[in-house]
Amino acid sequence: MNVFHKTLLASTLASLTLASVQAAETAQNNKPDVKTDINIDSERGNTMQSQQASDSAVILYGKLNITAQYNDENGDTKNTIQSNESRLGVKGGYQITDSLEAFYTIEYKVDTSSDSSDNFTARNQFVGLRGNLGSLAVGRNDTIFKRSEGKVDQFNDLDGDIKYLFKGQNRMAQTATYLTPDMNGFRIGATYVADAEANQYGENGYSIAAFYGDKTLKKTMFYASVAYDDNVKGYEILRATAQMKIMKLKLGAMYQQQEETYDAAGTVSGSRENGYLLSAAYPVNDFTLKAQYQDMEDVGQSWAAGVDYKLAKPTKLMAFWIDRTYDTAYTGSSEETDKYFAVGIEHKF
Repeated sequence: MNVFHKTLLASTLASLTLASVQAAETAQNNKPDVKTDINIDSERGNTMQSQQASDSAVILYGKLNITAQYNDENGDTKNTIQSNESRLGVKGGYQITDSLEAFYTIEYKVDTSSDSSDNFTARNQFVGLRGNLGSLAVGRNDTIFKRSEGKVDQFNDLDGDIKYLFKGQNRMAQTATYLTPDMNGFRIGATYVADAEANQYGENGYSIAAFYGDKTLKKTMFYASVAYDDNVKGYEILRATAQMKIMKLKLGAMYQQQEETYDAAGTVSGSRENGYLLSAAYPVNDFTLKAQYQDMEDVGQSWAAGVDYKLAKPTKLMAFWIDRTYDTAYTGSSEETDKYFAVGIEHKF
């Protein structure tokens, strides 16, 4: 059994033990049930569950996203059956007092298409406290900058993900993230990245963001955020995101300005690049039609179109086409074009 399997198994057993202890304490003290919100952020999908405290210690969750694809990467063509950020995790919380809760998540990427059976890779893994003053989480986590994108990226975790042209989609190993309580739909967050993190090259990094609205567009018809990265993974980045729902149509937009400020060799005199993204999604019965365009100065452009078909709440079929071109300024030689056509299935649990 490899180290990833051992770690995940140990974490699950520890969580189950915690659940047993908590249930025993609840029965002994005969306390009334306490409602608790578990809001654990994971790559491209936040979940919130309200349940009895005695049942909140362990939640096993995950998803499998598998596609059959035809990939043409700068003339090199191949057929693949590939995994797209499939994952398995354990999360939960413990109600310490009526106003203070501990929460955690331990999540792994599962690459079903890997040639090796050792196919677990660390994703978000953190522990924290949540109360009237907000939440604080420490460990391996998405930066608050990355989380500010909301749901504007219609091809998240696929080959059309915004990370291929935009910097800032960072999950860092040594972070502390604070998020304020909800203030009438408005929240502010900040992430500190320690200089000991390997990708920080000895520099401390900071990420801040302000949010307004519901990023799922279920509670509000509008979502907006402004975020800034300072020396995170060698970049200084400004990002503004907005998404709105008009009737059933979801429209999204993002503006980003990025500049490389340092690398392993020291200070970098990089150019400041500007880019933007436009996205749309429209449901027709059980189908959802999606389209997206992305452009980053001196990096490249990307077109994407697709359709999802909902079989059940946790299960969908999908098909998509992606065309991405990298500029000569980015490749250092000639222009390069990548094309992807795929059909697949996703199931969440």
